[in-house]
Amino acid sequence: MSVNFQELAYRSTPMGLLTLRRRKELILGIDIYEIKLDEEFLMSSVFTVAEEALANLGLEGLSEPELDVVVGGLGLGYTAVTALEYPQVRELLVVDTMQEVIDWHQQGLLPLGEKLTSDPRCRLVHGDFFAMSASLYKGFDPEYRGRQFHAILLDVDHSPRDVLHPSHASFYQADGLRQMTAHLRPGGIFALWSNDPPDEKFHMALSEVFAHYETHVVTFPNPIQGTVEANTVYVARNI
Repeated sequence: MSVNFQELAYRSTPMGLLTLRRRKELILGIDIYEIKLDEEFLMSSVFTVAEEALANLGLEGLSEPELDVVVGGLGLGYTAVTALEYPQVRELLVVDTMQEVIDWHQQGLLPLGEKLTSDPRCRLVHGDFFAMSASLYKGFDPEYRGRQFHAILLDVDHSPRDVLHPSHASFYQADGLRQMTAHLRPGGIFALWSNDPPDEKFHMALSEVFAHYETHVVTFPNPIQGTVEANTVYVARNI
C-alpha cells in the first residue's frame, strides 16, 4: 500500500461500512485523517474551524465557575478538545453511537485520541444521542439519571435537513428540541453545527422553544480548491 494512503481501520455497522483512513495531501504536505460511512465523508481533519467554533460559540457566553458539558458526536474529536481548553469545564461527556469511533480514539489511531482519553474530565459514552435526548428520566449520563448540563453541543448530522438516519429528523422539530431542554440547566446553551446555510424552518423550531437564539455563519479557507467554505452554528439559550 502506498505511504500516501493508508486504511487504518474499518468495521461494518448497522448504518453501513465505517472506514478510517489517513492520506498524504501532497499540495499541503500534511497527513489528513478521514472518517467515511460507505461512500459518504463524515469528517476530515482538513476542515476543523467550524467544529472548533461550535465549542467556542457554545461555551464563551457561560459565566458559571464550573461547567458540565455534553458533546453529541465524537468524530475526530475537535469539538471535544476545544471544549476541554476551557478550564471551567468540570466534566465533558462525549456521546457517540458508534463504538468503533470511540475505540479508534482509545487505541491511539487518531491524533487527538490521547488528549481526550488522558484528560480526567472527559468521558466517552457509547450511546444514541437522539434516543438519550428523548428520554426524560435517563438522559445523557448512564451513571446519573436525569442529570442536567450547562451546555449541549451537537455535531452528528450534516444539517437539520440532511440527517444520517431518518430517526434523527424529529429532533430538529420543536417537540424534539423541547425534550432536549429537559437536560439543560436554566440559562444553559444548546449549540448545533450544520454544513448547510441558515435554515428558516429550523429557525422557526428554535423560536418556538428558546426565548433567544443566534445564527453564526463560520467561514474558512479550502486550501485544496483555493475557495472559501461556510458552515453554520446555531446557539440557543434555555429559559
